[in-house]
Amino acid sequence: MTIKTLLIANRGEIACRVIRTAKRLGIATVAVHSEADAGAPHVQMADRAVLIGPAAVGESYLVATKIIDAAKLTGADAIHPGYGFLSENAGFAQACADAGITFVGPPIPAIDLMGDKARSKLRMIDAGVPTVPGYQDEDQSDGKLLAEAERVGFPLMVKASAGGGGRGMRLVEDPAKLERALKTARSEAKNAFGDDRLILEKAVIEPRHVEIQVFADSQGNVIHLGERDCSVQRRHQKVIEEAPSPAVTPEIRAAMGEAAVQAAKSIGYLGAGTVEFLLDRDGNFYFLEMNTRLQVEHPVTELITGQDLVEWQIRVAEGEPLPLSQDEVTLSGHAIEVRLYAESPPKNFLPRTGTAHLWREPSGEGVRTDAGLREGQEITPFYDPMIAKIMAHGPSREAARARLIRALQGTVLLGVETNRRFLIEALGDEVFAGGGATTAFIGERFPKQRLALAAPAPAEIALAAVLLFDRQRSDAPKALLGWRSSGQTPRSPMIVRIGEDDHAASVVWHGGEDHEVTVGDEIFVFEGLCIGGNEAAWRRGGATERVWFAESGGRILIQTATHDFAAEETTYIDRAAEAAASDGAVVSPMNGRVLRIEVTAGDTVKKGQLVAVLEAMKMEHEIVAPVAGTVAEAPVAAGQQVGSNALLVRIDTGEG
Repeated sequence: MTIKTLLIANRGEIACRVIRTAKRLGIATVAVHSEADAGAPHVQMADRAVLIGPAAVGESYLVATKIIDAAKLTGADAIHPGYGFLSENAGFAQACADAGITFVGPPIPAIDLMGDKARSKLRMIDAGVPTVPGYQDEDQSDGKLLAEAERVGFPLMVKASAGGGGRGMRLVEDPAKLERALKTARSEAKNAFGDDRLILEKAVIEPRHVEIQVFADSQGNVIHLGERDCSVQRRHQKVIEEAPSPAVTPEIRAAMGEAAVQAAKSIGYLGAGTVEFLLDRDGNFYFLEMNTRLQVEHPVTELITGQDLVEWQIRVAEGEPLPLSQDEVTLSGHAIEVRLYAESPPKNFLPRTGTAHLWREPSGEGVRTDAGLREGQEITPFYDPMIAKIMAHGPSREAARARLIRALQGTVLLGVETNRRFLIEALGDEVFAGGGATTAFIGERFPKQRLALAAPAPAEIALAAVLLFDRQRSDAPKALLGWRSSGQTPRSPMIVRIGEDDHAASVVWHGGEDHEVTVGDEIFVFEGLCIGGNEAAWRRGGATERVWFAESGGRILIQTATHDFAAEETTYIDRAAEAAASDGAVVSPMNGRVLRIEVTAGDTVKKGQLVAVLEAMKMEHEIVAPVAGTVAEAPVAAGQQVGSNALLVRIDTGEG
């Protein structure tokens, strides 16, 4: 059987990734898209595209009948699900089979079994695969779960039985917090997967998260392609992945690979799969879950094996045998991948939205970028906040790490806050550099004060001032350019706002392209300032410096090698009016949907008390009271869509 037309039931970078391989293989491609993604890159790349509904995933990408109808409309004889969305939905795979469409994925029984954490764990126990002690039975009453938690012992993990990706997952260290964790995990699991069943597992403290890439064909061959270390995570979601793992010896790799292959054989697997393990400091490993799809981080395996795993998926779906035997698999060099997220590390990695006013992918030897973004595209609250995957391959781990840092320094995205600066710092951290990062890495190495945005340096204030001044000069009538009073070089004082703080600066234009900026007691000279497009360059001390920038409204968005910030001139703002009281206002940190408002007008609240729960970018976010007092108003209701900074609750502190 030969696939002639492949529909990709996904969006973003993974849809683009699959389309590239399909086109190389001579297969026609079909994209599906929501109204919000009408102009997205995957839509432009595909041979045909079909609109499947509004922006909300529950009305578009998660509606199996719309995907099947799109395949029938375009004559697609196969569907690649990508990852996320319907990729591990047995009902969708069955719908493909019923429609006579090849599902590029594993058999339906395998999807169904491994999608249930409770049943899959029991199967792995039967198969002799090491597992973590816990509870995974049918009784889901609070009483039973509380009793089992006492038996398993704390700390423990509460997990959604039907899902993954960090949703419906909570680490509970204090028994007094278990009931709230159960409530939150159930709600998140129900919203994400339509199934609120939970399992409990003993928490393995500071483990490494190591996974094995397996592949199986219809001839009965099952092999593994080595491991990936995915220990660096926030909110139980991966941020940095690498292959091979710096903690895995050849002996551990052989044992873990054998266990993963056994897991796949025990369920009659076919295609690409990933068996995830927790690896403790003594080299013991425990089955975590099996993902019956291609992983986000599959490119690092591709880089060290020289194989195209999407091509393997397609070939296996066509009935071909695996191209390599286990003995023919070789691992070459080292690869590291980072996920560029639209999020705010200083604000507990909350997702952010915005517009990509400027986007430049990095380049360089051994560098690869998988993205599904174009300039002008809106990053919305409807989808996962991952924007791109940036990776580097080198002959050694250190070479790959150095290349990736340089690649991130050369990655340009202006218009939405990202974790780029955090990624650069994480890769440069001595613990990560030494290969010692565990799942506790971010919590231990990046306390709030390290994640906090540093106050802008005088040089950054000066840079912002000269760019704002140049914009003013460009907008000024030509008759005023070069005007002097009393024959003196004019000095232009201004107030520059970066973040929430105002800074005084003054700019002297010496004519031509030379500028001098004073910030406090420091003077910065910009010789030969040249601005072209979105790039500014100048000479300082005999060396050329350059930055990227973009304009958005009255602000200038600026990116240096290690910092991103926005600046605006506030010289003439009425600060008294601007300082209108906002104490006690609890606002939405992002666009999203209100799941619950936990208080009503007249309630007395404590500082830190839960007042609202917001759903955004596939995660639930708990909003707490910033101050103690009495609730004056709660103007929004559950189910309501709200924008960033929308008022959720106002608390009267009784002061003033």
